[in-house]
Amino acid sequence: MQSFEDIHLGVVWRTESEGRQKTVLPLPVFADFPCAVQRRLFDVTSLLTAGCDPDLTLPPQVKDVFEQEGFSRQKRGYRNIDDIEVNMSDPLFTKQWYLINTGQADGTPGLDLNVAEAWQLGYTGKGVTIAIMDDGIDYLHPDLASNYNADASYDFSSNDPFPFPRYTDDWFNSHGTRCAGEVSAAANNNICGVGVAYSSKVAGIRMLDQPFMTDVIEASSISHMPQLIDIYSASWGPTDDGKTVDGPRELTLQAMADGVNKGRGGKGSIYVWASGDGGSYDDCNCDGYASSMWTISINSAINDGRTALYDESCSSTLASTFSNGRKRNPEAGVATTDLYGNCTLRHSGTSAAAPEAAGVFALALEANPNLTWRDMQHLSVLTSKRNQLHDEVHQWRRNGVGLEFNHLFGYGVLDAGGMVKMAKDWKTVPERFHCVAGSIQESHKIQSGRKLVLAINTEACQGKDNFVRYLEHVQAVVTVNASRRGDLNINMTSPMGTKSILLSRRPRDDDAKVGFDKWPFMTTHTWGEDPRGTWLLEVGFQGKEPQHGVLKEWTLMLHGTQSAPYIDQIVRDYKSKLAMSKKEELEEELDEAVERSLNSLLSKTN
Repeated sequence: MQSFEDIHLGVVWRTESEGRQKTVLPLPVFADFPCAVQRRLFDVTSLLTAGCDPDLTLPPQVKDVFEQEGFSRQKRGYRNIDDIEVNMSDPLFTKQWYLINTGQADGTPGLDLNVAEAWQLGYTGKGVTIAIMDDGIDYLHPDLASNYNADASYDFSSNDPFPFPRYTDDWFNSHGTRCAGEVSAAANNNICGVGVAYSSKVAGIRMLDQPFMTDVIEASSISHMPQLIDIYSASWGPTDDGKTVDGPRELTLQAMADGVNKGRGGKGSIYVWASGDGGSYDDCNCDGYASSMWTISINSAINDGRTALYDESCSSTLASTFSNGRKRNPEAGVATTDLYGNCTLRHSGTSAAAPEAAGVFALALEANPNLTWRDMQHLSVLTSKRNQLHDEVHQWRRNGVGLEFNHLFGYGVLDAGGMVKMAKDWKTVPERFHCVAGSIQESHKIQSGRKLVLAINTEACQGKDNFVRYLEHVQAVVTVNASRRGDLNINMTSPMGTKSILLSRRPRDDDAKVGFDKWPFMTTHTWGEDPRGTWLLEVGFQGKEPQHGVLKEWTLMLHGTQSAPYIDQIVRDYKSKLAMSKKEELEEELDEAVERSLNSLLSKTN
C-alpha cells in the first residue's frame, strides 16, 4: 500500500457557523489521530492507515476529499548571485556586495544599489565623465587606465596635468584611487572589481595633497573643465572633529554657483558630497559643503542596513549609499582599486559612499543626458528606497506630501534601476525661484530648561514674480551665540507639520565666542510641500550643565517652483513615489483652481 507520505491529499472542511467558507486542511492533520477519531471524520481512512476500517459514511462536515498538487514558494529578499544575469570575470566582483548583495559578509540580501537592473537595461555610464576631487588617482592602474580621461584631469597641488598620487610609505594617498575604482573600474578584465558605471570616464583632480587648503585651489578644482566633466565627486570637507563649523569661502561659493548655472552647457554641474565621518559627535549641517543646496549630500549604510558608527546625521542629507560594516569581517568593506595596480577590500567611510552615488548618477545621465542638476536631485528623492535601512535613533517619517524620509539616511538608498527607468522619460522640472519668506532680527534670550519658540507666517511671496509654491530646499539663516555652542539644539517645523532637526547636540564643541554667524542651516525634508503658513523655530539646550545664549537673527529662505514639478511626468509604476506625488499635485491644483473660481464668482456678485 502507498504510504501517506507519498500522497498529497486535503479535506475541505465546512461547519454551520462558517456557512460557505471553506478551509483546506491537509491530511497530515488527521494522519496521527486514533482510528476511532478518524472514523468519525471521514470514510477514506484506508488512505491514511492500513489498520483502520474504511467502512464509514462521510460526515456532513466533510464536503470533499481531493489530491493536492505541490508547488514552490521562495523567501523574498534572498538572491543567489548565480540567479542574476550579470557575468563578470573580475575576481572581486562577488565581494562587491554594494553592487549585488546576496548576503555576503553577513549582509542583508537585496540591500544594494540595484545596479544589475540598470546594467541589464544597457546603461553602464557611456559618454559620462566623473571627476574625483581628491589626492590624485593612479591612472596607470590596469583597471582604470582604459577609462581615464586625461583631457579633463589636472593636478592643482603641483600645477601640472598629471594628477598621480604622491608616494608615501603608508600609502596615505590611496584615497582618490579607491574612489575612482568604485565609479569607473573596467569590467570583465580579470582585474580587481567593477565600477558602478564601468563604461564611464574618470578624471583625476588632485587638490588635497598640500599642507593647507586655499580658496583658490578649491574654486579652481570645482570649476575645472565644466563642459567636459559631468559629475564632481568630493569625499572631503572640514575637519570631522565635532567642534568645527566651516564651509566654502567666497571664490569657491562663486565657482559652485557658476557650476550649477553654467556647467554642462547650462544644465548644471552635478556635485556629489560625502556627508562626513564625525559620527554622533558631529552634525553635517555644520559642514557648509554637505549642507549646500548646490550639492547632493550622501550618507552611508552598512551591509546589513544599519547606520555606520561614523555616520553624521543632518536634515540636508538627500540620500544614502553604502560603506564598510561594523563587523571585523574583512569582506564587509568596500572592494575597489588601490595604488600601484593593487586591489583592496577595505575602503571605508562616507568617502566610499559619495563615489557610489556619482556612479549611479552617471548611469542616469547616460539614460538621459539632458538632466539638469536639479533633475538629479528630484530623481534622487523620488527613486531612493527605504529598503531595509534602519537607524537606532532616528525613525522613518513622512513629510506633508507623503514622502518618507529619515534624519540620517535622507530619502533612502539610491536605486540605480529605478533611477534610469524614470530618467529615460523625465521632463525637466519647472524654473526655480527664491523667496525670503520672513526675518526676525530682534534678540531673544535662550536658557536651559526652556525652549525659545519663534514663528514666521508667510505667503511665500505669493503675488510676486518669485512666488514659491512647491518646495525643494529650505534654509534657516541663523545668528546665535551661546555659553556652550555644542549644547544648542535647533528644530524647525513647516506649515504642513514636518519637523526638521537643523542642529543636534555636539558634545565636543565648547565654543563660547563665535557661535553661528548668519549660518544657513538647510533641510530637504519638506520637499514638495506648500510653504505658505506658519513656520516655527525651536531653540534650546541639551546637556547636564545649565547654559545661556542669544538668538539674534532668523531669516527663512524658500527655494522651489511655482508650478507642480511632477504633473507632466510619465508614471510607469502606480505604487511609486512619483505616482503618489503626482496625485497629490493634481488634487492640490484642482482645489486651488476651484478656490480661484469661487473667489472670482464671489467678487463678481459683490
